[in-house]
Amino acid sequence: MTDPSTRAEAFRQLHLADRPFVLPNAWDVATARLFEDAGFPAIATSSAALMVARGYPDGEEMPRREFLDATGRIARAVSVPVSADLVSGYGRGPKAIAATVRAAVAAGAIGLNLEDLDTGSGALFRVPAQVKKIRAIRALAGELGIPIVINGRTDALRRAPGDDAARLKEAIRRAVAYRDAGADCVYPMGLTDATSIATFVEAVHCPVNVMVRAGLPPLAELARLGVRRVSFGPSAAYAALGFLKRASQDVLARGVFDGLTEGAISYDELNALARPRAPPPAPAPAGA
Repeated sequence: MTDPSTRAEAFRQLHLADRPFVLPNAWDVATARLFEDAGFPAIATSSAALMVARGYPDGEEMPRREFLDATGRIARAVSVPVSADLVSGYGRGPKAIAATVRAAVAAGAIGLNLEDLDTGSGALFRVPAQVKKIRAIRALAGELGIPIVINGRTDALRRAPGDDAARLKEAIRRAVAYRDAGADCVYPMGLTDATSIATFVEAVHCPVNVMVRAGLPPLAELARLGVRRVSFGPSAAYAALGFLKRASQDVLARGVFDGLTEGAISYDELNALARPRAPPPAPAPAGA
């Protein structure tokens, strides 16, 4: 595995390409390995899928230590860059947030997603408070010598007051503030329609992340709109559990097992997702 600075810079460069890259969100080692094997250049974690898989609702009810341990297991299992979904950062102020980020980087993450939603109250954090958190993370990145990639998420489209136009305006205001504070990418949670995406991208002048959900335009259209990053979010977990729900209903209602056997991976493929990977071969000496 390359050093953290190299992985972080490689991840940052993905945001600067001419077309968007797709970032799948894993929730355990097996899903992370599967995404890496599929060919994705980087992987993120999904806080919702990761927490629910361990018996906690999405938010910050899962103990921070357990959450970081699960994140670290994913980061150490793959060779591609990993960005950690840190929810609201497991802390109220900049120092506490920076401590969480420091621990996540020590666990192997080189990027992070930080939202401006207070998971306890369901209200949005005030912009100045969120800006201080992002600045603290950027200062920590300088201290560590690692260009940590910050994805500044805003939930204004869901939680801000007013009509759709007012919430979009607030999402833009927050995204610009987070960009100016040091975020490398901004993420307007819930943005799916092409017109609003175009308005948002034009207003913020930095890489924009959108999440896969019903109604999101296809990748080619998102590229035309100027989006630079498309994350799965918890959609892969929704799909996997939806598949199991349908297969279970087929077994109980129809007495057939096709849903569990057609297209399934083998035992050997499953087990391989947990085995240590052989390191890549060393480059040949010059002139060899």
